[in-house]
Amino acid sequence: MKYLKVAVILTLALLLTGIHFPASAQGPGSQQSETVAKPKKKDAPPADAADSSNEPKIPTQYKKDKDVPQGLPNFRSDVTTVQLEVAVLDNHGHFIPNIPKGNFRVLEDNVPQQISSFNTNSDAPMTIAMVIEFNNLFQQYWSQGWYETLTASYGFIQTLKKDDYVAVVAFDMRPEILSDFTVDRMKIQEAMQRLRIPGFSESNMYDAVADTAQRMSNIEGRKAILLIATGRDTFSKLTFDKARKQIQEAGVPIYALSLLQAFRIMAEQYMGPMQRMDFLQADNVMNTFARETGGQAYFPRFITEYPSIYQSISQSLRNQYSLAYHPSNQAKDGKYRKIKVELVNPENGEALRIVDEKHHPIKYSVIAKAGYTAPREVE
Repeated sequence: MKYLKVAVILTLALLLTGIHFPASAQGPGSQQSETVAKPKKKDAPPADAADSSNEPKIPTQYKKDKDVPQGLPNFRSDVTTVQLEVAVLDNHGHFIPNIPKGNFRVLEDNVPQQISSFNTNSDAPMTIAMVIEFNNLFQQYWSQGWYETLTASYGFIQTLKKDDYVAVVAFDMRPEILSDFTVDRMKIQEAMQRLRIPGFSESNMYDAVADTAQRMSNIEGRKAILLIATGRDTFSKLTFDKARKQIQEAGVPIYALSLLQAFRIMAEQYMGPMQRMDFLQADNVMNTFARETGGQAYFPRFITEYPSIYQSISQSLRNQYSLAYHPSNQAKDGKYRKIKVELVNPENGEALRIVDEKHHPIKYSVIAKAGYTAPREVE
């Protein structure tokens, strides 16, 4: 319990900060070669903040469909349109807002694309699936490990807003939906209470992540998988390559939080080469799933790092640029197409230079999914 109390206190102390562009720097036709970033002002409270009703309200844009699992929000879009959720973060993990549409360049298979829509609505509800490793395997290594898992899970729930849809999926030999997508926080808490005594030692992560990603593939807008796991897989039906392909096709961003790092601190001096390789492979899997889907991977070595991780994930999910484009390649060939999103100066096509108020350059990264699979013509 002391770990949970620490996590709650740290989470409540979390402050979201950011950087923004002044109005003078905005506009596709800006002639400036560099942009000055200033501290971001506090967002205004949402319009429904005064609503005292305890009954959760489902946003009108969420519609049911017979092809979508019960309770899962569903969005429809033109199959000839590609939707991108893009986060721009500085080297401290802070979101950089107010970047004009004209500074974004989208490449599909190295061919520039015309952006058809662009917005930065940060108040839109999110749809999050928490996929949590729940087995005896982790506890064989570290008796306090499960407390860390619960701390990570509860701490992230505290960062969500009341209109965000959340599902809880636990996995050992197979994934089990403890709570399907809902805005009812009581159901989420009840699902978390079921994470008490694991029954198996298997960790079929590939199957669990691929299955969840496919279930969410019909959702557009702000969506993500929060993967809380060791990164190790022991018995999945899917191989790594097959799971990777299915996850790429689903197009759901994965934010991976590794649970093995704290154990390494205690065990590194006793590990042999094969054990170290096992851990490195687990890290590589988490990194690959996150990078290729437009998410991020985190490897905390101490529980005190969780609040900053929550901050980074929250900023990446809550503050995103929504871009859409109609691919110049309209062939319905079922092939995978690579996507690259860049920030450029529209006047010369060179990489956009962002500076702080003292005109010192700011290092930044553009986070977006790495590609998608084109639809296939039905014969």
